[in-house]
Amino acid sequence: MNTAMLKANFLLGMAGGIQYRALVKASESPRSASAQTLRAILEYTKDSVYGKEHNFDKVLAATSDDELFKLYAENVKPNDYEDLRPYVERHKHGEENILFPGKPVLYATTSGSTAEPKWIPITETYLKTVYGKMTKVWLYNFIQNRKKVFSGKILSIVGKVIEGYAPDGTVFGSVSGVTQRDAPGFVKALYTNPQCVYSIADYNARYYVLMRMGIEQDVTLLVTANPSTIVELQNNVNRFYDEYVEDIEKGTLSAKVQIDPEIRKELEACLKPNPERAAELRALKAKYGNVLPKHYWPNIQILNTWKCGNTRVYLDKFADSFPDTMLHQEFGYFSSECRFGLVMDDTLNTVMFPHYHYYEFVAEEDLDNPNPKFYQIDELVCGKRYCPYVTTFAGLYRYDMHDIIEAGPCFHKTPTVHMIQKVNGIVTITGEKLYEKQFIDAVHEAEKQTGLMTRFFIGFANLEASNYDFYYEFANLDTTQEQAEDFTKHVDENLKKMNVEYLAKRDSLRLKDANTHRLIRESFETFKAQCIAEGARDGQFKLLLLLQDEKRHAKFKKLTID
Repeated sequence: MNTAMLKANFLLGMAGGIQYRALVKASESPRSASAQTLRAILEYTKDSVYGKEHNFDKVLAATSDDELFKLYAENVKPNDYEDLRPYVERHKHGEENILFPGKPVLYATTSGSTAEPKWIPITETYLKTVYGKMTKVWLYNFIQNRKKVFSGKILSIVGKVIEGYAPDGTVFGSVSGVTQRDAPGFVKALYTNPQCVYSIADYNARYYVLMRMGIEQDVTLLVTANPSTIVELQNNVNRFYDEYVEDIEKGTLSAKVQIDPEIRKELEACLKPNPERAAELRALKAKYGNVLPKHYWPNIQILNTWKCGNTRVYLDKFADSFPDTMLHQEFGYFSSECRFGLVMDDTLNTVMFPHYHYYEFVAEEDLDNPNPKFYQIDELVCGKRYCPYVTTFAGLYRYDMHDIIEAGPCFHKTPTVHMIQKVNGIVTITGEKLYEKQFIDAVHEAEKQTGLMTRFFIGFANLEASNYDFYYEFANLDTTQEQAEDFTKHVDENLKKMNVEYLAKRDSLRLKDANTHRLIRESFETFKAQCIAEGARDGQFKLLLLLQDEKRHAKFKKLTID
């Protein structure tokens, strides 16, 4: 064992072990832990504007756990982001004590149902006490699964720490970037690249630098939430392998790569000639032709990405690219709004942290009920599907995650969960979370921009191709395919303006160009008639205009103009 690994294993074993034991204790009594957490959150926020408006003092007067849950549900209705936006806006403009004591230390931005992105507030308490402690368990758990995981280097792909500022000067950026920035020094020393890499604007250039620096080193841990990133990194390797080798041999960074001069200067200070590694890489290409991660990173211990929901479509694209001995571990159910939990083993099951968040759940079959039953964490049934709602130390109260998750086997006495998909009306292929309303608005805006009018339109997620299929029934059936494709370009540009995640995924090449299809006259009427003939009830028939549904997609494929 090398010195760096011994140090990491010892220190993370100490710090992470403490937090892991706290998790086990909470998981033995999830209902009690949930009640304690809810009380702690309400006590922390009771004097805020939101806490006063929603009678947190009265809720805290509950004399039992069941009464606490009941009073909380009676005083706080389930929330979407738009319900909380007015409070967040007050924080953004400098007001304190609105959703919680003081002000956010950071905002994480992500796509929402409107053109204005969600600004998810992050408090000091959440960042340090919750997020920080969960990260210690996460790193500790890597060691439990692979003792040699820190024997080499870490390639951890995160977002930009500072993307901009709120009106009051508070930073908005990536929580994962902040976590990496604030990692212990002995962990930072293991990263393959400095954090300035994530500020490179051009994604091809960013991928080039990540792999030019990463492929030079013995990577034993690779972390990136979205597996589509792995595909794009390898595409970059296939395209620029010889340039990497030349740069590594000379200790340079190709002048062809478009990088801000200040960032280039910082990167070049980290480089030095490495002809020995360059020779090894040349030999790998001579031997294998198509050089894969299992060739240039033969000692990799763990790959940590999402494997659930729609992301599974990418896994086949690199199924044989890594060593057989490597553990490909699920990243866990995780979002900008809430780090829901962690995966501890080689399953897909996310272990929840009832001592850090308060969770509630609505059964999938009850989602259309205006007054659904809410279940506590200990009431989940293995194999059943639910929509989760969270209350956090960062100003989210009974917040609808708009996800469908499935309950799994218990971790001690607490059910685990794993992601299935977004709820109807929200579609994601590679993390963009595209809303039906955004698609509708984008099409209507394209009508104004082009003068082409539609009688009907619909969009489908094409997971295999990593793009969307857009179908239009134009009012003028003489509309050409060329005109229709130009219409789609306008829709695409409009979506980029409306959805920050869609823009990021398009720019990073993870989301490809949409396919354009022209529909025959009365396409919707024909589709509806087919569905009713197959048993659908006319009075209850409804159709979302943005879907992930292969059966319905197949029907529309047959209604196109050749």
